[in-house]
Amino acid sequence: MYRLIKPLFFQFDPEKVHHFVVKQLNWFHNHFPLGRTILRSSFDVNIKGLEREVFGIKFRNPVGLAAGFDKNGEYIEALSNLGFGFIEVGTVTPLPQPGNDQPRMFRLPEDEAIINRMGFNNKGVDTLAERLRLLKDKDKSIVIGGNIGKNKSTPNEEAVNDYIKCFDRLFDVVDYFVVNVSSPNTPGLRELQEKEPLMHLLNTLQQRNQTHEVCRPILLKIAPDLTNEQLDDIVEIVMKTGIAGVIATNTTIDRSGLRTTDKVLSEAGGLSGKPLTLRSTEVIRYLSEKSNKAFPIIGVGGIHSPQDAKDKLEAGASLVQLYTGFIYEGPGIVKRICKELV
Repeated sequence: MYRLIKPLFFQFDPEKVHHFVVKQLNWFHNHFPLGRTILRSSFDVNIKGLEREVFGIKFRNPVGLAAGFDKNGEYIEALSNLGFGFIEVGTVTPLPQPGNDQPRMFRLPEDEAIINRMGFNNKGVDTLAERLRLLKDKDKSIVIGGNIGKNKSTPNEEAVNDYIKCFDRLFDVVDYFVVNVSSPNTPGLRELQEKEPLMHLLNTLQQRNQTHEVCRPILLKIAPDLTNEQLDDIVEIVMKTGIAGVIATNTTIDRSGLRTTDKVLSEAGGLSGKPLTLRSTEVIRYLSEKSNKAFPIIGVGGIHSPQDAKDKLEAGASLVQLYTGFIYEGPGIVKRICKELV
C-alpha cells in the first residue's frame, strides 16, 4: 500500500507531507476504532530472539527510529507501534526555535536521499520534558532517547550550558542521552567536535550524570565526514570521558557520486539516505576495530534494506536506527529487518 501512495506523497513539499502523515498516523492510533490494534497486528514486531541489552538498557529489538523524525516527542506511542525497538526524540534545545527558513528539506529520488537544513527547529526542552513525563507515567515500556543540542543564538563558548539545561530537564524522562555536535545545519556547531571542546563538554555532562544515584547512558553522535585521525580522537575521547558509546553517523556535507540534478545539489544542508550507506558502515567498522569493541555503537545512515542493517551490525554496531530509509521504504521495513535478523 505504501508503494502505491508514495508517488502521491512525493509530489508535495517533503516537510509538509511529513507533518501531514505523522498527524494522520497519530489520529488513527489514538481515535480510530481499533486503530492501535490494527497498527500492532500489521507492523509490530513480536519475535523472540531479538531482545538485547546495550549500555544497561533492555531493547525489545535492535531497530530504532533516529532523531529528527519526532523532534518534540508528539508521536512516540504511534511510532512505537510500527515495530521500533526504541525512539529517539529531538534534537531539542533549551529554548524553542523556529529553525532555518523554508523550504529546508529536499528529496533526491534518483539517489534515494534527502537534503535537510532544518536547523534544530523544536518547541524547547520544557515542552518536550512535560510531554515525556506524561508518557512515562502511562507507559514505561517504550525506550526513549533524548537528543540534545544548543540554541543557534548561543555562542560555542557557552554551549556547554545549553547541553546542561537539556540534560537536567530530561534526566528523569529519557532512558539515554545523545549529544549532538555533528549537525551541519547550526552555524559553528561542528567545531564542538574538536578534541578540546568536546572533552570539556562530555566531561561536564558526565560529572553531572554522576551526581545521580543511577546514571543515564550518554552517547556522542558524530559526522561521517571525520578523517581517520579525527575518529582516533573520538575513540580516545569516549574512553577518557567514560561515556556509554557513539552514534555513527549523522548527515554528510559530501555531494560526490550523486545522480540528482545540480539544482537540488546546490541546496545547503546535510545529506542522508543511500549515498551514506557505505560511509557510515566504514565509520562503524573503524571505530569498532580501533577501540577493540570497547564501547557500543548505534549504526545509522543509509539503511534501506535488511541487508544494510545486517552489514552495520556485522561491522560492529549493537543497534541500528532508521530515518530516510523509513521514508523511502515505508513502515514495513522495520518488520522486514527484524525478520531477517532472526
